[in-house]
Amino acid sequence: MDAERRRRVLIVDDEANQRSALSRMVERWGFIAETAADGQEALDKLPLFEPHAIVTDVMMPGMDGMELLSRLNEIAGAPPVIVLTAFGSMDAALTTVHEHGAFWFVEKPIRPRAFRVLLDRAVAHRRLSDDKERLERQLSSRGVLGKLIGSSPAMQKIFFLLRQAAPTHANILITGESGTGKEVVARLVHDLSPRSAGPFVAINCAALPETLIESELFGHEKGSFTGAITARQGCFELANSGTLLLDEIGEMPLALQSKLLRVLEDRRVRRLGAAREIQLDVRLLASTNRDPQKMVKEGKFREDLFYRLSVITVVLPPLRDRIEDIPALAETILAELNQKHHTRITSLDPAVLPALQRYAWPGNVRELRNLLERASVLAGEGEIRSEHLPQSLTGAEAEPPRRALGPIPSFTFNVGATLEQAERELIRITLTYTKNNRTRAAEILGINQKTLYNKLKEYGEAPDE
Repeated sequence: MDAERRRRVLIVDDEANQRSALSRMVERWGFIAETAADGQEALDKLPLFEPHAIVTDVMMPGMDGMELLSRLNEIAGAPPVIVLTAFGSMDAALTTVHEHGAFWFVEKPIRPRAFRVLLDRAVAHRRLSDDKERLERQLSSRGVLGKLIGSSPAMQKIFFLLRQAAPTHANILITGESGTGKEVVARLVHDLSPRSAGPFVAINCAALPETLIESELFGHEKGSFTGAITARQGCFELANSGTLLLDEIGEMPLALQSKLLRVLEDRRVRRLGAAREIQLDVRLLASTNRDPQKMVKEGKFREDLFYRLSVITVVLPPLRDRIEDIPALAETILAELNQKHHTRITSLDPAVLPALQRYAWPGNVRELRNLLERASVLAGEGEIRSEHLPQSLTGAEAEPPRRALGPIPSFTFNVGATLEQAERELIRITLTYTKNNRTRAAEILGINQKTLYNKLKEYGEAPDE
């Protein structure tokens, strides 16, 4: 019963008798009930009471049920809402669910048995959402959020921003170099949002000719242009109740940018050749590998559209700025590739990781994935070794220019020192001389990196993972 009584329900109705009756009913079922006379009072009580579900009437003076739903949609992690609707208004009820984000509706007069089942499901839905959020927070603290991997400070900032922004309806602009994972971020935003059950539609603005992109976005009617033999939905219609990603938004023609701005302002689209507009509920995400603010200054991108799209801006760091994430990225990618190619790669040879972390990665995570896929196919099983990597990555030309390391130090030993002591001290002083650059130290010592690694491991001074 204690677990049951932790379930809290906020009942919103302007009729005192109705509020009292519903309150007594749900309390008999083991819920804790709180009441509000209108939407504003419900919003005021929301942070203090923290309900697991809200039950609200539609027609109320002051803030009514529809406006309350609209305000709740702007609050991250708001509880599910059950709407009380008059008998016979089924179309309005379905519109309330699909367009305004209600959990479900109950027709008046209320049938207690059906109402209790629905209330139980709403609370269970909220608890599942809470459990999912807790799990995501635990994983993100370990460097995992959805398909994003990274425990570096730069990625942890991205994780925090995505957890805050994804549950809202705000437009998001995702920027970053090619291969940094912009579409992965967009899909993650969709999966973490209340729209996750709806469609996710992505369109690459750079991949379509200018003559077709308007039709792809907004759709067309039969006969609207040469070749339009049938009517066709555009991406906005296909993404209704879900999320639309406009990839490479910076390549969109200026003339089309003004039409996109109109859609964002009105939430309506008109197919090419159509006489009427269609009301839509779509969350818009956009991505680009260019600097949108620079494009605005150059007159290549509308300033008003930029501000509409960038309510939240997510700037993805290049891989070279978070090389500490490479080990975890490699491990995750290799596990996926083992499933894809039926290989049995267990790990990276200790000499390989420094080479991966020295490389500049102009193609970012996408290039890392391609390189590991090639290496895993060549290796087949066991470790990925240096010979499985391209020469451009392992050769001397892949290393950055070496700076002068200063005068070479010397050291002496007293008679009686063991060979092991001399070897250990020689390795230590060489690593100090190279500023802990193990690749350079191995070259100076005349051994390979694996031997150096094994020696350090033997002495209990293995490199940090």
